[in-house]
Amino acid sequence: MKNIIVTGTSRGIGLESVKIFAAMGYQVLAISRKISTELSTLENVHCLSVDLTKEDDLKQVCEFIEQRWAGKVDILVNNAGKLINKPFEELTKEDFLEVYNVNVFGVVGLVQVCIPFMSVNSHVVTISSMGGVQGAMKFGGLAAYSSSKGAVSILSELLAEEYKDRGISFNVIALGAVQTEMLEEAFPGYQAPLMPEEMAEYICDFALNGNKYFNGKVLQASSTTP
Repeated sequence: MKNIIVTGTSRGIGLESVKIFAAMGYQVLAISRKISTELSTLENVHCLSVDLTKEDDLKQVCEFIEQRWAGKVDILVNNAGKLINKPFEELTKEDFLEVYNVNVFGVVGLVQVCIPFMSVNSHVVTISSMGGVQGAMKFGGLAAYSSSKGAVSILSELLAEEYKDRGISFNVIALGAVQTEMLEEAFPGYQAPLMPEEMAEYICDFALNGNKYFNGKVLQASSTTP
């Protein structure tokens, strides 16, 4: 029985990922600021209202792992994300901090909480974007978002090296276009070829099995641009 944490579970890919893991019989901790009523009815899913930018909220996660899961985490899927779409000259320091607090520092904080409870074969999967991949096509207005996704990719590569002797794997999936609310915010009217539940299937399978084949890698899951 695996214990799996997923963030950003109130909608989209995160919501669908929790449903898939739960249907497979795994214990899932669904973390988001807003709790999905759809998930709260599932027997082996526990929902926590957590703001990843707040240390006191992260303590709730630590307490849950210690008390409910006997100090054991097998998989962490860092899916929560924040996007601000503005011309670069209009972006403020506060805009950058708002994005980085969720996309970078939120990931850092939660990984630091979970690491003491992870052991050999544990897997940390961070959901990134093609916009954060060096050499991939970039789009105006997404300077804060795309640069934050590049940051967590490098972070994951580094952590894979730092924790390889403990058998903990870190990988990144850089997503292309998926028909989510976040995509609509970035590219209004664009129709993506994939729905959230389809990408969630790929992510769940990779989270369960990908660490057998990869560590410290940024894998591109994109068939279109954006």
